[in-house]
Amino acid sequence: MPKMKTKSGAKKRFKLTGSGKLKRKHAYKSHILTKKGTKQKRNLTYWGTVAKSDEKNVKLMLNMK
Repeated sequence: MPKMKTKSGAKKRFKLTGSGKLKRKHAYKSHILTKKGTKQKRNLTYWGTVAKSDEKNVKLMLNMK
């Protein structure tokens, strides 16, 4: 049986913390930044955590059981 491959898009977007949670970046920080306020852009800089309802799907994409 062949090896299970990790979804390459998921491995670029998610990281695992030491306590086992999944970290993710915020959306809306890549372009058209002139319309957005400084406070909004600063708050989008920090990492967020993946919601509990989405964790199972993300772990499947990353081949974590």
